[in-house]
Amino acid sequence: MKKLLSIIIPVYNERQNIKELVTRIENALKDNNYEIIFVDDSNDETTNIIMSLAKQDDKVKLIHREGKKGLSSAVIEGFKMARGDVFAVMDGDLQHPPEIMPIMLSKINEGADIVIPSRFIEGGSDGGLNLFRKLVSGTARYMGKLLFKKLRKVSDPTSGIFMLKKSIINDKKLSDIGWKILIEILVMGDYNNLVEIPYGFDTRNSGESKMNAFVQAQYLKHLLSLILRTKFNINRNNY
Repeated sequence: MKKLLSIIIPVYNERQNIKELVTRIENALKDNNYEIIFVDDSNDETTNIIMSLAKQDDKVKLIHREGKKGLSSAVIEGFKMARGDVFAVMDGDLQHPPEIMPIMLSKINEGADIVIPSRFIEGGSDGGLNLFRKLVSGTARYMGKLLFKKLRKVSDPTSGIFMLKKSIINDKKLSDIGWKILIEILVMGDYNNLVEIPYGFDTRNSGESKMNAFVQAQYLKHLLSLILRTKFNINRNNY
């Protein structure tokens, strides 16, 4: 039997995207063993739509949380529920194409510990971001690289879509601060073989962007937390 892939999708008011997303995942992974775990902080009809899909398809799971609690905490909750040996994380707004997941999974099966679709290698594109979002994303990316050596060989360490073996975060206490859980995993995880593949970041289908000043402040708090948890040994461990 093929290994189980657990796909964790944090969502907040994505009612117009859920059905299409599930259908596209099903089409992309029809020959694979997988589960879809929605971690839902919504206050609209998104929750009911996911519940209805879960009744029709036992691959679809729902964790509903009262109040918006953040992307990283949602992903970590999804990890706790996940039954697979391989985890994937993606957003629920259709800006991350599910069709890339078979390629990601093939890289894992070939020996990769973590696979990151990148907007910034040949064949990739960040065309789905407006100028402001590109500026914020670029600043966040280079701040992380400046502080942590593990991020410097990764072209897209703030990617919201990635796949990893569960083993690389076994026994790791991941922080739920902020919105870029991949940086947390890259800095704190145990891995040897990291692979990047190109992808195009799509224009948002519907719904509203979650980017705001609070989210940006949380990113800075997250970086500080990582510095503190690596015990100020940046010079020795990360340079």
